[in-house]
Amino acid sequence: MLKQTPLNQAHRNMGAKMVDFGGWDMPLHYGSQLDEHHKVRQGSGMFDVCHMLVVDVTGAGVRDFLRQTMANNVDKLTVTGKALYSCMLNPEGGVIDDLIIYFMREDWFRIVVNAGTADKDVAWLIKQRDAHAPGLEIKPRRDLAMVAVQGPEARSKVWLAIPGSQAVSESLKPFQAVAYNQYFIARTGYTGEDGFEIMLPATEAESFWQALHGLGVSPIGLGARDTLRLEAGMNLYGQDMDEATNPLEAGLAWTVDLQSPRDFIGKSALQTRPVTHQLLGMVLQDKGVLRSHQKIITAKGDGEITSGGFSPTLNLSIAMGSMPVGVSPGDMVQVQIRDKLLNAKVVKYPFVRNGKGLI
Repeated sequence: MLKQTPLNQAHRNMGAKMVDFGGWDMPLHYGSQLDEHHKVRQGSGMFDVCHMLVVDVTGAGVRDFLRQTMANNVDKLTVTGKALYSCMLNPEGGVIDDLIIYFMREDWFRIVVNAGTADKDVAWLIKQRDAHAPGLEIKPRRDLAMVAVQGPEARSKVWLAIPGSQAVSESLKPFQAVAYNQYFIARTGYTGEDGFEIMLPATEAESFWQALHGLGVSPIGLGARDTLRLEAGMNLYGQDMDEATNPLEAGLAWTVDLQSPRDFIGKSALQTRPVTHQLLGMVLQDKGVLRSHQKIITAKGDGEITSGGFSPTLNLSIAMGSMPVGVSPGDMVQVQIRDKLLNAKVVKYPFVRNGKGLI
């Protein structure tokens, strides 16, 4: 039986087409994926991200524990509510998950992990805790729901839906959060637009969802979520990376701290594994649509598309792909689509940010 979020019935009442998404019964769209995409770029949209998991890690020594288990350096977090994007690696340097860590207190850090990797992540953290920091508590928070509100009008809509929240959240910079009454309001997102991701009691999720809808915030399904995140150049776990992926080859070098003297799981593997590939953007020059796993042929060797699709904002077919080191933005490559070789131009990503094309 598929797992359900607290918003499952609300999706059905709004006419969503529901699909199996990694074992969760989730909305693909509410009638038009294309319309939902444009609503986020031009106004505001809300996403049910309750299937992602909040994990609270508490106890004396939690910072030391995270220094060892995370590739990014939690010593960058010293202000309550500050967030850090990081990879969690296995000893071979492969990506167990990409996640966000919030500093709450010196004895309390909050981690938000992906839906499909949540059980694996918690098991891995518990295994490391048992081996190195048995005094810590690792608590999955299925009692919390998460709703993302994104778009140029997103923050103003949230301020209307949560009276009094503007005063405490208006000054938040990206990757900062604040607790306000029952809400944990974070200025983060996955679309390339401004907005918030809000954690709240699961029992309050539907009333919050309906309040946003009453203010004109459109529900957005997984289909538009994927085209938005692709335009924004955001990696998707399971497509752009997995446990066999070197984060330095997947566009995630900025989330890995190899400079500080601390050791962490996977560090030695990253320092010894040669980097042979890199993640770059592409724009198709011929007619067709770029898709994941299509073969890329370059002058430096072959690569593969990790995420591809049609960009509604740019009206172009775009992709992110793993290509050999030496390929550069501006180069022309070919993509094998069925029995044809089509021309594509290598570009930097993101493709779209704050509603504007960047290529």
